[in-house]
Amino acid sequence: MNQILRVLILVAATVFSSFATAQELLSWNELPPVPDELGLAGPFVGVHNDAMIVAGGANFPQPVWDNDKVWHDHVFVMKRSVDGFTWKDGGRLDRAVAYGTTVSTEDGVVCIGGNDSAETFDDVFMLSWDAESDQIATVVFPALPKPCAFSAATMIGDVIYVAGGQSGQSLETAMTNFWSLDLSKRSSPGDFVWKELPALPGPSRALNLTVSQHNGYNDCVYVISGRRQDGPAEEESSFDFLRDVWEYNPQTSQWRQRSDAPRCVMAGTSIKYGQSHVFVLGGATEKLFFQGDGLKDDHPGFVKESLAYHTITDTWVTAGSMPANHVTTTAMQWGNDIVVATGEIRPRVRSPNVYRVSVNRTERHFGRFNYVVLIGYLLSMVGVGVYFARKNKNTDDFFRGGGHVPWWAAGCSIFATMLSSLTFTGLPSKAYAQDWVYSIGNFTIPLVAIVAVYIAMPFFRRIDATSAYEYLEKRFSRSVRLFGSASFTLFHLFRMAVVMSLTSLALAVATPLTPAQSVLLMGVLSILYCTMGGVEAVIWTDTIQTVVLLGGALIAIILLVIGTDGGASGFLSAANASDKIQIVNLHLSPTSARIALWVIVVGAIGQNLSSYTADQAVVQRYMTTADEKLAARSIWTNAVLTIPATLLFFGIGTALYAFYRSHPERLDPTITTDQVFPYFIAHEMPIGLAGLIVASVFAAAQSTVSTSMNSTATALVTDFLRPYNVCKTDGGYLNAARGLTLLMGLVGTLLGLVFVNPEIKSLFDTFLVVIGLFMGVLGGLFVLGGTTTRANSTGALFGALVGAAVMFSLWKFTAINGYLYTSCGITSCFVVGYLVSLVTPKPTGDLTGLTIHTLQKM
Repeated sequence: MNQILRVLILVAATVFSSFATAQELLSWNELPPVPDELGLAGPFVGVHNDAMIVAGGANFPQPVWDNDKVWHDHVFVMKRSVDGFTWKDGGRLDRAVAYGTTVSTEDGVVCIGGNDSAETFDDVFMLSWDAESDQIATVVFPALPKPCAFSAATMIGDVIYVAGGQSGQSLETAMTNFWSLDLSKRSSPGDFVWKELPALPGPSRALNLTVSQHNGYNDCVYVISGRRQDGPAEEESSFDFLRDVWEYNPQTSQWRQRSDAPRCVMAGTSIKYGQSHVFVLGGATEKLFFQGDGLKDDHPGFVKESLAYHTITDTWVTAGSMPANHVTTTAMQWGNDIVVATGEIRPRVRSPNVYRVSVNRTERHFGRFNYVVLIGYLLSMVGVGVYFARKNKNTDDFFRGGGHVPWWAAGCSIFATMLSSLTFTGLPSKAYAQDWVYSIGNFTIPLVAIVAVYIAMPFFRRIDATSAYEYLEKRFSRSVRLFGSASFTLFHLFRMAVVMSLTSLALAVATPLTPAQSVLLMGVLSILYCTMGGVEAVIWTDTIQTVVLLGGALIAIILLVIGTDGGASGFLSAANASDKIQIVNLHLSPTSARIALWVIVVGAIGQNLSSYTADQAVVQRYMTTADEKLAARSIWTNAVLTIPATLLFFGIGTALYAFYRSHPERLDPTITTDQVFPYFIAHEMPIGLAGLIVASVFAAAQSTVSTSMNSTATALVTDFLRPYNVCKTDGGYLNAARGLTLLMGLVGTLLGLVFVNPEIKSLFDTFLVVIGLFMGVLGGLFVLGGTTTRANSTGALFGALVGAAVMFSLWKFTAINGYLYTSCGITSCFVVGYLVSLVTPKPTGDLTGLTIHTLQKM
């Protein structure tokens, strides 16, 4: 073991050293300059209707050191077409103004505050561009609580936030103000007003940066740097050049201090990029500040280096050189690019230049050996399907493996099915961005396993169920059975789509494959071996995939810890210092991004109860072993494997945080949070190992997808075809099973292509919503039937329909955490179903062996 660790350390040291040099993150290209040849400082700048608006601003006529500053009211508009970029005259503002701040919205560019040579304004208005008439329209908004200039603003959702600024003509009037305006209230004049929020901590300031970005939990406002003055302008000691950074969380209405910027970036411009980066694309330092007039045109200008801040690891790095440092302007997103227009480049000197900034993606070839490992693994999975295709003589072989699958293989299959590729990429990314709170959910699986072993599994074994929903017909009626089976089928179609689409986004940074190509590869290979080999092929490939998945994860966490500054001790200190191993939040809110302990416990019990009692994909494994005792062992195998797997995958997430906190320059701003683990695999792991662990991701995805294909085909044949004698022979049903497996695979794969969405913040959260929307009702039906003797078919159907409506409403109209959906579905289905049953006739069928109250009669 020691020799293996030494080898890994040597390999890791070699690989990591090759990535030590930071690359240029940004590329700068010039667009046509603004029509004012002197350039403008402090203009209102924004994008609306695919046009850039530059309005107002101030400059010094040449010679700049002999003339007073002049404020402007002109509006310029840059349009984009197939022929390039052109400027148009957009008219004039109501008055000359500069040094306000702007926010670009879907309806227009909101211009806030500003000043002229004599007065500071509280005006707020919106400029919108009509592309058909080539005209600017102006709409007046509510005035600020106070006049304000040299502030900065950002937007989260429909809410504009303004921080800092000065209320008068002097920097001595700088404030700690923090205001918001909710644009969704525009139709309610009484509510459409600026609100004063908790004041900005720290000193008063103007010329600060204000930007929004996701911090791993939710979108927050960041206030960066600035300058203040508390005495005569002639005295250097009167000025403070600030580097501090503050984060405001709109959910909690609280501020917290973050890591200081590497230098003062007062009057600069910043913009969020991707899911967790902020770029600072300009900003002045205190260097030569008091020599500006003395140096005059010999002033070298402001530091031509951009910066990048990462909100999750709370780290700063250089983002490369800039052709010019424009201050007192606004950076904006225009299409896929960032645009920085005009601004001040040294004291009294403006520049008319406009720059389009693009973010460079880190590229690394996957490598021939990685391809060999990956392709070899994928072909071996198809080989398993070919092998078992010869053993399927009837539907019992295809659906239940003839009842001779080893208990440990069945247990591994349950494990691989429940801990899918969403576990492999979703759990590490969750722990990387947040903490270990969600791990409590997995720790409830052994508790639910008790219910599965002693209550659920005996039900299914004793009625010899091929489909879990046969129980619903025996307990209630055929209509309830068909409802349950149809709900299950829809759930697994969407589950396949979500697993493939979200996994493909993760794999896009680890392989040269596009997301669409990854979806097709996963779907086609799963269809091949699942259609040919049936459930036995699924179980044995799941077993192989379990070994690959856990082995790859173990290697990854070793390399991550080795690569962290300080090794294991550095990993632990980084995790402890940032509360990354926190496992309990004791608040009571069901909507907070920092999920409460009770939400985790209640939600996890509901999810796992539904999965182990109402999910055909799991129940089907109960029937593949020779007897009830071996089926119980398979359930316990899964439960036992879950604990070390949970520790492993959450540990990987924390190790990713520690690694990239040590090496923030190696993060690629273009990746999503969910792509961070595959990105590490592709860019930091040795050749061969990367191929193996990418194979692990494919393995985890295919285990889920193939299980869904086989189990949905099983449910459709058993619940919809057999009861109506659609096929006359068992051979006919076997062919139908293979055909439906193929059909389900094709539909799931096509849905996966449709669902590819790089804007998703967390694939883990998205998957929780999908589980909740479908499995809550199914779990509620089984709980209703198994725990009561009074519930009847009418009550079950009413409960199912109301439960489905409740879960849809929770998803569509509330902010309740998706972790609770399944438990809410179970509860609403049970309560409504039982109440309706009480006012309708009692069930007349024989309930022997179908409820916990009648098991003793068996």
